[in-house]
Amino acid sequence: MKLSDKIWLVILAAVCVCFIAWRFWHLTDSCLWFDEIFSVHAAEMDFQNLFWFIAQDLIHPPFFYVLLKIWISVGGESLFWLRFFSVFFSVIAIVPLVLLCRELKLNYSTIALALFFLAANGCLIKYAQEVRMYSVFLCFALFSLWFFVRFLNLGKNIWLLTLFNILLIYTHYFGWLIVLSQITAIIILQRIKIRQILTMSGILILGFVPWIFAVWKAAQVNSNLGQNIGWIQKPNLATLFQFLCDLIEPFYYQQSTVEQTSVFVITIPILLIILTAFILYLIDWKSATTEEKQNLKLLVIYATLPVLLAFIASWILPYSIWGTRHLIFVFVPLAILSAIALTKIKIPPKEINLPGLILFLLKIFLLGLVLFLYSVAFFRQTGRVTPVYIWCAWENLATHLDKKSPAKIYVFEDLVAYDMWFALRDAEKNFEIVKVSGIEELQEDKAYFLPRGFEKIQTTDADGISGERFYIAFRDSVFNEKHPPLRNLINKGYRIGEPQVFETPGLKAFLVEVRKDKN
Repeated sequence: MKLSDKIWLVILAAVCVCFIAWRFWHLTDSCLWFDEIFSVHAAEMDFQNLFWFIAQDLIHPPFFYVLLKIWISVGGESLFWLRFFSVFFSVIAIVPLVLLCRELKLNYSTIALALFFLAANGCLIKYAQEVRMYSVFLCFALFSLWFFVRFLNLGKNIWLLTLFNILLIYTHYFGWLIVLSQITAIIILQRIKIRQILTMSGILILGFVPWIFAVWKAAQVNSNLGQNIGWIQKPNLATLFQFLCDLIEPFYYQQSTVEQTSVFVITIPILLIILTAFILYLIDWKSATTEEKQNLKLLVIYATLPVLLAFIASWILPYSIWGTRHLIFVFVPLAILSAIALTKIKIPPKEINLPGLILFLLKIFLLGLVLFLYSVAFFRQTGRVTPVYIWCAWENLATHLDKKSPAKIYVFEDLVAYDMWFALRDAEKNFEIVKVSGIEELQEDKAYFLPRGFEKIQTTDADGISGERFYIAFRDSVFNEKHPPLRNLINKGYRIGEPQVFETPGLKAFLVEVRKDKN
């Protein structure tokens, strides 16, 4: 092994350490949010109820929840252990990533840079810390891509490819886009293997039939898919640009709508650098080997076809299916392509001339500028105070309740109802959560709704609020008795107690004890 390779191996090992460390960075700073609560709620069920519960949700297959259930049975439900589940699969994904790069015949410098891009990506860090299926999905996608390249190059591992593709489609429906990308790649690159890949596809379809039947059966009870994804906007050019920024954004991710979508002062220069590197790389495209050209075409198919299909489907189907997290596997081929472009700018090896010197200096400049921008992004993120999110309010406010004193808690949003129930589920015999609807002035986020088949939260309208003593939990910018629901209760003769308050920028959460005014 050459000395340069040994140095790059050390650098690669250091990048792996950073990859792992950044996934533990601020891991437990924030509470579980709505979708994570749903994950844990499902995983707490026995297997029979779990499968039916997930089928009723319509939009996700069950394998992630099965894995999470096993994980919880091993280590419990502490916040660290739950979040470590996703970190674990994110770390495991390093293995197929490096093996994939080696199968693509990339040198250690290119592998190290590709891994660095993925290690520092804000979206990937975020989804590696979330108790959802995206980290697991990415891990299986990398195994699938690695085995597909081996099948493409050597004609081997078709059964392992089939196995991981089954895991893929049972983890997320967008796994089918990966399968379609593989079929497309075979048609374009090695049509001689089409029979094997179609046989694999047939096995996948047959293997997925039981889940299709389960979802069809659940849809007979409630087929309102609009509840799940009706809020997703159809993508446009601005959406694609934002997705492109997400693909290269170092360390930062927009967690809530009150935050900026991207740090454009960093992402736009990085984007321009990568585009420049691609142009310089493609100028010398003719000198690339047949193998290099095939690998580049494969990576382009993986990076673009799923995005194109998701974009078109979002306009054709009744509801948009667009989502950065759904396309999380696209980050990998884009990172590899970027690393190839930046590290493989051709420099004349034997003769020193002005064009060669300019290319050499340009390559060093581009790489140095990328590392500088990533360093700025890192230090910017280290100085950023962890935001306080409104969805953490209900877990916090629930601690102020006297769990030995039974009471009803009236809430006015499904989101609040579900979060409050989860926070109090160990004491649900003492507290009854009731969702109140029909108060027009109170707006509700339609992206969140009580899970189908979940019957532990009662519902009523404004006239159904009753009792000598109860609590109300709601959100508002200020605590004002002229605002609903306080105004409505005062008009009905209730006395409003002193609120427990959870503050976030621009919005506050309140938990208030309410009693009947006997005067």
